[in-house]
Amino acid sequence: MLRSKYFDKLVILCVVVMLMIVAILFHAEDFGIKSAIREPLYVSKLFDDSYVHEIDIEVDDIVSYLKAGEEEYLRADITIDGEKISDVGFRIKGNNSRRLISEYGLIRYSFKIEFDHYEMRDYHGLDKFSLDASFQDNSYMKTYLAYDMFDMLSVPTPLVSYVWLKINGQDFGLYLAIEEMEEAFLRRNYGNDHGALYKPDYRYIDDDNRDLYLIYKDDDIESYPNIFDHAKVAVDKSDKVRVIKALEVLSSGQDLASVIDIDEVVSYFAVSNFLLNWDSYVGYTGHNYYLYEEDGKLSILPWDYNLAFGTYALGMSDPIRDANVLINYPIDTPCTGDVMLKRPLYHEVMKEYLALMYEKATVLIDEYFSSGTFDYKYAKISRMIAPYVKEDPSAFTSYEDHKKALETLKKVIDLRTSSIKGQLMGIYPSKLSEFDHYAITADHIDLRDLGDFDDLKNAKERQDALLISLH
Repeated sequence: MLRSKYFDKLVILCVVVMLMIVAILFHAEDFGIKSAIREPLYVSKLFDDSYVHEIDIEVDDIVSYLKAGEEEYLRADITIDGEKISDVGFRIKGNNSRRLISEYGLIRYSFKIEFDHYEMRDYHGLDKFSLDASFQDNSYMKTYLAYDMFDMLSVPTPLVSYVWLKINGQDFGLYLAIEEMEEAFLRRNYGNDHGALYKPDYRYIDDDNRDLYLIYKDDDIESYPNIFDHAKVAVDKSDKVRVIKALEVLSSGQDLASVIDIDEVVSYFAVSNFLLNWDSYVGYTGHNYYLYEEDGKLSILPWDYNLAFGTYALGMSDPIRDANVLINYPIDTPCTGDVMLKRPLYHEVMKEYLALMYEKATVLIDEYFSSGTFDYKYAKISRMIAPYVKEDPSAFTSYEDHKKALETLKKVIDLRTSSIKGQLMGIYPSKLSEFDHYAITADHIDLRDLGDFDDLKNAKERQDALLISLH
């Protein structure tokens, strides 16, 4: 009888404990716990980056479509590693890259796949992804490494993996698959009860683009078309009002932590300042970022890094070509003063949190570069993609130039790491106002090796031959 009484109590205790565990798991996100059970299957399928995946897209009249170079959706079937999904949306993507590829008479565009464009379906939870063509990236690695660095500092980052792309069964080339930042991305990173997401962009570069730069104008929702016209999820008036209120507080430079996710934003800029990417928020255009808002707080998310590591020249009247300038570029002031004053998310936040940015940059240097993590990933990925680059029928570059680009990229990253180490220690200039000498010499580096307009001219014969085979 005594044994039975204790046994009953033990059973009751076990049940209570199990219920508590279930409750904790059910509300894991409230405790900051990411539940592995909830991780969508597409993460381990398409975005396993330990091998090159195979994708075949079946689409009608592809030759005419590639010649036209327009962003019109076509109905297509897609087979991913042997698994076929019918009736998906397929289109060319890109802005300046698409325009230049068309002007040079080429066909290697980046593409977008939207699983639910025609029918309500997904790929193991994924709604959309893109196929990046490595435009002006002869290394095929700039975007991969950039996202890996953001991920290392826990910035919510799209998943990536390499794929061998076929179109109608014909080999087309080595691409980088990138998770698009839409509903699936938001659920994976923020849970089902996520906030709002925008991809601010300009209509014309010479317009009044202050809203793109996250400058507060007034309380009128119509004053912010560059933000609200580019919402990636359904938003209402209250969502927009919260964004405007956050921009107003940001403009004041006071109580920033009430409207800015400080840790995330500072982490973002710690990586951004390493990457020397002026096709970004701190660059001439001020775009190529995502804006996330939840409960009145803003954060900035990374996007588009094929022109990183000092290779952006589009739209700049006097682009920086000197590797000495780029390698030594100051981390405190990643853009000139006239631009800096128009980028309040950097300027206002760093006035108060520059020391935190130094802490984040130190973690990046110590745990990603000095630890050997970068060297390991660089070697692993370059070996993995080498045979595919060698056989890539639409490549912008020859295989020999690809190897040269890899060597140059490694030198740039190693020297940039040394430069930032010195700046963090205070022995190298970290502000443009103090930038009067080159602490590190980079005369032996030609940044054009990473990808330049001449590559587009040289690729035409190769891509013309591929176009004929697609008939």
